Amino acid sequence: MQAALRAKLQELDPALYPFENRYLDRGGLRYHYLDEGQGEPLVMVHGNPTWSFYFRNLVAAFRSHYRCVAPDHIGCGFSDKPGDERYAYTLDRRVDDLEALLERLGLREDLTLILHDWGGMIGLAYAARHPERVRRFVILNTSAFHLPASKPFPWQLWLTRTPLGALLVRGLNLFGRGAARACVTRRPLPPEVRAAYLAPYDSWAHRIAVLRFVQDIPLRPRDPGYETVSGVEQSLARFRDRPMLICWGEKDFVFDRHFLAEWERAFPGAELHRFPDCGHYILEDAGAEIAELVREFLDRHPLRAAGQA
Repeated sequence: MQAALRAKLQELDPALYPFENRYLDRGGLRYHYLDEGQGEPLVMVHGNPTWSFYFRNLVAAFRSHYRCVAPDHIGCGFSDKPGDERYAYTLDRRVDDLEALLERLGLREDLTLILHDWGGMIGLAYAARHPERVRRFVILNTSAFHLPASKPFPWQLWLTRTPLGALLVRGLNLFGRGAARACVTRRPLPPEVRAAYLAPYDSWAHRIAVLRFVQDIPLRPRDPGYETVSGVEQSLARFRDRPMLICWGEKDFVFDRHFLAEWERAFPGAELHRFPDCGHYILEDAGAEIAELVREFLDRHPLRAAGQA
């Protein structure tokens, strides 16, 4: 089944996803990633229910001058999609996977993290483990802290966490299909782009990560991952001296103004760009604009002074 899905994904239009597929073995599971270009590493970490495809235009834009690394979390994209008996779909396991990949690639310094959705928590948890390795951050509608006190947990996510959630998410693919429609607000996704987002999640078995991501959101101290999120939140102060670019779609109903207020509180010196007409998939709504902002941000915050080796 996994091989059949990979063959299906290989049929994606090369114009949409013109990259070499690479894999890291994680205990017998294939962990897919992109590794394009040379230079300072830009590490792009996706959330749910996307995959490395979300960063395709940033990779294409920056691989001529930077080394762009973008993994697919286990259960997502080209990566294997095992059952619970073979893989623990938890935050800590996601961070372990990212850490193992960067170790394998020898990326232990001068990292710029580009983070979206739950990829923010995964990326910042990695940064909390290795603060000396991360030099810059690009934040795209994500979180690195517990649910803000002012923010109710969205009813759509509550519903997903009920017994009915498995039928809705894994049976009907409503989470993935709904996101492909509701998370873009400037204009609908082109049919071929929407199909590419949904392609990895073509069956009950292949949608396990989509459901587990939502179920794994820690809301109470007894929930797995709650202490990890607390640790990430407590670690944020040590990164206040690092350059940070925040690009925020204000029509995101999950990562909304309540989450943005937390970022502003934690990083008052961050460079912030609001996009009032953009949704959660901000790179689909405003990809070209954000790519230019990222380029200018990287240029303004070089890792070494001019002339320094």
